[in-house]
Amino acid sequence: MTTEQLQAHFDTKIEADLSIEAKDWMPDAYRQNLIRQINQHAHSEIIGMLPEANWLTRAPTLRRKAVLLAKVQDEAGHGLYLYSAAETLGCSRQDIYQKLLDGKMKYSSIFNYPTLSWADVGVIGWLVDGAAIVNQVALCRASYGPYARAMVKICKEESFHQRQGYEAVMALAKGNEAQRAMLQDAINRFWWPTLMMFGPNDSDSPNSAQSMAWKIKRFSNDELRQKFIDNTVPQLEALGMTAPDPALTWDETTGHYRFGEINWDEFYQVLKGRGICNHERLEAKRRAWESGSWVREAASVHAKKMAAKKQAA
Repeated sequence: MTTEQLQAHFDTKIEADLSIEAKDWMPDAYRQNLIRQINQHAHSEIIGMLPEANWLTRAPTLRRKAVLLAKVQDEAGHGLYLYSAAETLGCSRQDIYQKLLDGKMKYSSIFNYPTLSWADVGVIGWLVDGAAIVNQVALCRASYGPYARAMVKICKEESFHQRQGYEAVMALAKGNEAQRAMLQDAINRFWWPTLMMFGPNDSDSPNSAQSMAWKIKRFSNDELRQKFIDNTVPQLEALGMTAPDPALTWDETTGHYRFGEINWDEFYQVLKGRGICNHERLEAKRRAWESGSWVREAASVHAKKMAAKKQAA
């Protein structure tokens, strides 16, 4: 088949909502777009372990510690699923991970904010994972099959994470004055960074429109952000808490909440590596990579020995 025929076949599958699989022909731009998005997603899962792991030894009860430990472990698994999906596109896991360590690949801006109190852990589970679910449920229908299938399992676990977070913040909301103040402080600090997670406004997003045309994404950044706000404000009110946004109001005409202007300058500064914890997050991963080198070497030697035995047999 000619390149034109292959392109036409690809376009037909996209239009018909048929999955593109690793063995299928695909435009190079589509492949590169997927590699960028899936790897940034994988990096976010791996980096996202750090803010919560900070509280593993300080969780207020044994039950809270066990739940948090399970959640952090899940995040590692999510990274594994996504790196595996990216490898089906022909990229090397070691190469893409090295790009993360070198600061050449991005991850979600939200993980460059510190977790200052136990309430932050609950708010991350409720708000941050809640935002992730809004975005990731749509990715279960992504046009690239390996990515979509990875997302099905990830979303099931993210739902547990969101419920865990809301249960934790509900306990604080029903607590004493100091606990409620701690919760409100955490909400104040994480509300706007969570809204930034969906990416820049559609008019300023360099990749969103093309990703939607290829059906990698099913909804725009602004649509997903609006859906998250509409879902979350009633939960916020049920907790008796408020958002740090005086412009947040219900619009009867549109049937949606209206909200204030996001500080996009802060968002772009964090993406450029100038966030509160950018340096700390990458340094933690670099140390882990270096200290784990002996494990990778041992595994590589073992794999070579087993391959040699299999070949000799």
